[in-house]
Amino acid sequence: MKYVSTRGLAPIASFEDVLLTGLAPDGGLYVPAAWPTLSAAQIKAMRGRPYANVAADLMTRFAGDAFTKARLHEIAEDVYRHFDHPDVAPLRQVGEEDWILELFHGPTLAFKDFAMQLLGRFFDDVLARRDERLTIIAATSGDTGAAAIDALKSCEHVDIVVLHPEGRVTDVQRRMMTTINAPNVLNIAVDGAFDDCQAIVKQLFADRSFVEDVKLGGVNSINWARLAAQTVYYFTAVASLTGNDKAINFVVPTGNFGDVFAGYVAKQMGLNVGRLVVATNTNDILHRAMTTGDYAPAGVSPTVSPSMDIQVASNFERLLFDVMGRDANALREKMEAFNNDGEMQLSADNRTRISADFASYATTEEATINEIRNHHRTTSELIDPHTAVARAAAQKLRAKGELVGKTVTLSTAHSAKFPEAVKRATGVAPTLPAAHAELFNKTEHMIHASNDVTAIKHAITSRAGRSG
Repeated sequence: MKYVSTRGLAPIASFEDVLLTGLAPDGGLYVPAAWPTLSAAQIKAMRGRPYANVAADLMTRFAGDAFTKARLHEIAEDVYRHFDHPDVAPLRQVGEEDWILELFHGPTLAFKDFAMQLLGRFFDDVLARRDERLTIIAATSGDTGAAAIDALKSCEHVDIVVLHPEGRVTDVQRRMMTTINAPNVLNIAVDGAFDDCQAIVKQLFADRSFVEDVKLGGVNSINWARLAAQTVYYFTAVASLTGNDKAINFVVPTGNFGDVFAGYVAKQMGLNVGRLVVATNTNDILHRAMTTGDYAPAGVSPTVSPSMDIQVASNFERLLFDVMGRDANALREKMEAFNNDGEMQLSADNRTRISADFASYATTEEATINEIRNHHRTTSELIDPHTAVARAAAQKLRAKGELVGKTVTLSTAHSAKFPEAVKRATGVAPTLPAAHAELFNKTEHMIHASNDVTAIKHAITSRAGRSG
């Protein structure tokens, strides 16, 4: 398996390369040179198999010779046995043709655990073979940071630096990051929004001398290995519901476009996926881009679904690469113009190609709270605000006739990570699972920094005992 950059100027890379580097040196994102494919029979055979077994088999399609099949199975079985549900990613029916895919049974109660736990093991294996050490950096809108820290805190060959927007994550999200006291973990609260944190990460990767100095790598969804791992629950869901005989729609609460793009990848691999719904909150740049062609950041508005409070969705570049016929030169020009002008207009042809696979919907704050309330009234279950955004989108699009047939909504986080919004909607305060009962009794460990790449560089090099 070989990987190419969406901007066409980086050398062809192996899975090990894309795992360790994250962002391509030309500023692009890595994608497989060709999509791996599975037959309908191979997909149907996934029905009833343990999640870890399916995950290991699918990862062999992406990992090339980086790991043996036996090692991938060993890693996957060890990782997913720590999830608190025997099905790992269980489906719960909530309507005649509607299901919720629960992706919050991992150690930090969010979908990010599915990929991040694998990445931690991959990093340590590869770096041990190379006798190297890596500094991993992640920008987080809430859940990525906690998942990365939990996965990497015990890695012998990795230091992890997490940037989060100060005051724009919930107390539970923040504490899941900052109460980990490990010598290889650095938490930085940045005075800004998530987009500012993400922009700093991209600037750091663009400074090749800094990258080499601290051996910088990434675990945001710019890292291809994360998206590869997230394709798995699309396969297990379809195999469980139809065995791949009938198409399944997926509705995905979306901020950085990584999770829903994993569904697109699964479809390219042969999975019988119908519509992929991009469900956004009021930070609706993706919905505007898909409906009007206007991809222009409008400023981030804080919402009750903070993990989606994003304007520049990094992984959208991967989709544009495909819909533009994988013309790296044309895409590079488009992205350079976007970086200069701060906006982008999608052509009618781009939008037509996107609409072949995707639909979109933007949910208001009021509708999000109402959906949490209504879902609790009808099912006695609590859902988090991100899941509510997606459930509201699913029902609106179904009522309009734009979503037909079996539909799965991705539930990306446990309700207890967003207790204020859930209690506001239902009057019920969600409780953390027993494993996190002492979260608010632990000491926090973080530093504060201005929204400035130089300040972040200094924090990283000072922690690493370097100068500059």
